[in-house]
Amino acid sequence: MSLLEVRDLVVRYGAIQAVNGVSLTVDAGECATLLGANGAGKSSTLKALAGLMRPAGGQVLFDGRPVTGHPAHQMARMGMTLVPEGRQVFGPLSIRENLELGGFAQTAGDNRGMLDHVLEIFPQLTTRLDALAGNLSGGEQQMLAVGRALMSRPRLLMLDEPSLGLAPLVSGRIFEVVREIAASGIAILLVEQNVHRALQVAGRGYVLELGRIVLQGSSAELLADDHIRLAYLGHGMGEGE
Repeated sequence: MSLLEVRDLVVRYGAIQAVNGVSLTVDAGECATLLGANGAGKSSTLKALAGLMRPAGGQVLFDGRPVTGHPAHQMARMGMTLVPEGRQVFGPLSIRENLELGGFAQTAGDNRGMLDHVLEIFPQLTTRLDALAGNLSGGEQQMLAVGRALMSRPRLLMLDEPSLGLAPLVSGRIFEVVREIAASGIAILLVEQNVHRALQVAGRGYVLELGRIVLQGSSAELLADDHIRLAYLGHGMGEGE
């Protein structure tokens, strides 16, 4: 059974239709990726699923329950959490405070256990818990953003361009963490500019163009597809480390 099922999703910005009838599924424990060029509608899709935008049409089901148009805090309580593009950590707050905010719906005991788990994943943050998030490097802020999302104990983690703007070594560590999270049983819906790496991490992918799904299949099928190779792997978007 699908954990997330999206049927004919429509997202508009005034008269502009950014997402036009997108349908996709993510199974429990699965890592799926949503691919496409800038402006294809990927981030708009994630924002609508996370409750940050109200869909103009379509239906969203989470664990079989209709959740279309529910606000972000309700989505998070149900187990659907977004790590937005650009990190968006709370700069004036400390690392610890950012992480604690991620666990706002959990008990104090759950938060303590999850904090220890997050720091095991990102040991770089351990000695800097009282440092201001705004003073961290881009890579450290991305680690914090992912850690903050994990504090909510998500069943589905949505990641919007997690490697954007990061140095290759840091980007590589982020992808290692995505693999670890997927192996732990948390479902993932990944939007990522590095198409080759996204398809290495995910088991299945959807290709979005001008707000519509134009291609879908297993990662192996998409990596072998001539359209994917020409459009995304042949112009500097592919195999960078």
